Amino acid sequence: MRVLAVVQARMSSSRLPGKVLRDLGGAPVLDWVLRAAETATGVDGTVVATSTDPSDDVLVDHARQRGVEVVRGSHQDVLGRFLLAVQAHPCDAVIRLTADCPLLDPALISLVAAAWRSDPGWEYVATTLHRSLPRGLDVELVRRDVLEQLDVDAHAHHRLHVTSLLYTHPQGRRLLGLSVSPDAADLRVTLDTAEDLDLLTELVQRTGNRVVGWGELVALLRADPALVARNAGVGQKPLTAG
Repeated sequence: MRVLAVVQARMSSSRLPGKVLRDLGGAPVLDWVLRAAETATGVDGTVVATSTDPSDDVLVDHARQRGVEVVRGSHQDVLGRFLLAVQAHPCDAVIRLTADCPLLDPALISLVAAAWRSDPGWEYVATTLHRSLPRGLDVELVRRDVLEQLDVDAHAHHRLHVTSLLYTHPQGRRLLGLSVSPDAADLRVTLDTAEDLDLLTELVQRTGNRVVGWGELVALLRADPALVARNAGVGQKPLTAG
């Protein structure tokens, strides 16, 4: 069974353009995400899925210089890009990662991959079905045949969010949600705004630019409410907003 990590990335973010190549502790944000995927166990390959828009040329150049495979597809059809990735790099399941989550924990990626490998009958395995982790540590796995069926069934915003049709319409599906305790779903370590970048920059300075496990990260944030407050007012866009 082959598991492929697909990192979706683009340069044209509306709230913080070019965020995935912003410097974070001396390396582009994208490189943090790729490092997490590449060091996780149970993952057999990593691909960056971006668009054919000229604004993403610089992203493609960076990924290829780093030795990472790239596929390019429609700017508005992210699901279509994932299909291109699995066609170019055959696999049995895909781990979906987003390039604006630099503090991804390789142990969580490994856990999701291991849970699916223990029972490949699961169509979807994710840390987001029952959210208990900080936003920005999300890991999702979808079986390839299910991804191909989504290509037929998904429309509108569901094509932008790739897997959203599965968890908004779960009837008849075999979905596995992985949760942790204590709950930390109120925390935010993803990158959408300048406030997010400010918090992330402070975090990596405090941790010495190393990969930090989710438990240590949560403990660090809980110990400093002023740090958490830096991006506490940033809202997540609704699914229908794209």
